[in-house]
Amino acid sequence: MSLRRSQLHGYRLTTAEITYHLPDHPQLLQEFIWQEFDMPPAFPELRRFLDFWHRNLEGRVHSVMVAATPLIQPTEFRYASALLTLH
Repeated sequence: MSLRRSQLHGYRLTTAEITYHLPDHPQLLQEFIWQEFDMPPAFPELRRFLDFWHRNLEGRVHSVMVAATPLIQPTEFRYASALLTLH
């Protein structure tokens, strides 16, 4: 499916901030940023990635913060509050 078509079907640009424990120093936390097109609210791509993380990586996930925004949306329009002329 093309990028434009997937956006029209409800996919959103999704960013996840994954905080995890370092394998060698579990008391320390590290952050990883993941970004992909995904379908809220189920987020199947993010769930697939987190399943991969749990199966293949040693760092235990502490928390995941997710933000998603549509790329195709009405444009914002606002009037100028002032008009200045410089000579």
